[in-house]
Amino acid sequence: MVRSSPVTAREYLRSRSWLGKKFGLSTMRALMRELNHPERAFRSVIVAGTNGKGSVSAYLDTALRAASLRVGRYTSPHLIDIRERITVGGRNIGNSDFERLVLAVRDAAERLHRRGAIEAHPNHFEILTATAFLYFQRHEVDIAVLEVGLGGRLDATNVASPLVSAIVSIDFDHEEYLGSTLASIASEKAGVVRANRAVVMGPMETEADLKIREISRKRGARVVAAFDGVTLRRSNGELRVRTPRGTYAHVHPLAGAHQRINLVVAIRTLEALDAAGLKVNLAKAVAAMSLAVWPGRLERIGRQPAFLLDGAHNPAGAKALAAYLKETGESHVLVFGAMRDKHFREMGELLFPLARRVLATRVRMTRAATTGQLAEIGRTTNQAVIEEPSVRRALSKAASLARPGETVVVAGSLYLVGAVRKLLLASAKRRG
Repeated sequence: MVRSSPVTAREYLRSRSWLGKKFGLSTMRALMRELNHPERAFRSVIVAGTNGKGSVSAYLDTALRAASLRVGRYTSPHLIDIRERITVGGRNIGNSDFERLVLAVRDAAERLHRRGAIEAHPNHFEILTATAFLYFQRHEVDIAVLEVGLGGRLDATNVASPLVSAIVSIDFDHEEYLGSTLASIASEKAGVVRANRAVVMGPMETEADLKIREISRKRGARVVAAFDGVTLRRSNGELRVRTPRGTYAHVHPLAGAHQRINLVVAIRTLEALDAAGLKVNLAKAVAAMSLAVWPGRLERIGRQPAFLLDGAHNPAGAKALAAYLKETGESHVLVFGAMRDKHFREMGELLFPLARRVLATRVRMTRAATTGQLAEIGRTTNQAVIEEPSVRRALSKAASLARPGETVVVAGSLYLVGAVRKLLLASAKRRG
């Protein structure tokens, strides 16, 4: 019998759009039943939020591995290789495992569809989430760190039963799916809250804070406000963090003031996991957070000029990047590209005035804003914006425009950052 469906994992994934059908958990739940519930084979912590959830996941992954646990991590999106999304022990899923498990999910989906148990095949994110759960099950992880893809309530990761949930931040993004108010967005993110479990909340606007507390109270969840009873002391780039559970000295957060917030959320989440029975050496685990790496987020690559890559892709992310650039005071050339369904004008208005020169570019995606649309922002900021649709040529042009000591900043989209990172790493490899 000849299959009509694609025969490789990547072909199958390409055939399934990210938002290919109406949101809901029915397909994911059916998949879990068909696959004998791999999501029940391991403990988990789920991390939601508008921004910062990837960084918190990176901190937790590093800390839990330092505590001698076998840790799975599931994040999105990837920058270069789709296998970056699924790791065990800090290593990406191998090609053969990825191929085999994605196709196992496909076969399960085909069986369900033939029986009429699901109306449509799972979408791209559901397939990857099910693949991650199978991988974690087969590698017998002690705990999985699960980053929510979009929202929380209806996200594919939410079929898991986490020991602890974290909601890092609430801001405007994906309003077409999550609602147009902070309360509605918070309500969707609070879908990860579980009865009789802790939910760790980062600092957020009152409207969102009250909504999450209301939902948590109704569900019988224990709210841990990340900064309640916490003091921070900075000295020479190090942090001394004191919480109601203990004091952690000589901690080095990732770059940017916002990462200090993410670090505290991660520490309080780790403490909540310990209180929930995971039992880790908190001092050792928190100290290891200084070793956390999260590519494409205020990541510096190369010299003369140095490239600073940041995945800021919404106004909140752009504000954090702008604050960092103001703090460092470094003169820079900006390479900016964004998706047209994002608030790219607001992002540009925050970032363009800080740059000495601005280049607009676009990745090869139908969702990408045109360079003309991005260049229009220059009228508001009273700047001449150079249009260069080719990402490769935009990088070359930016490097030639950079004065000695200046940085080339790349921002606006994780897709752009991924494309640029791939080009820069390949160039560095060729140079040896």
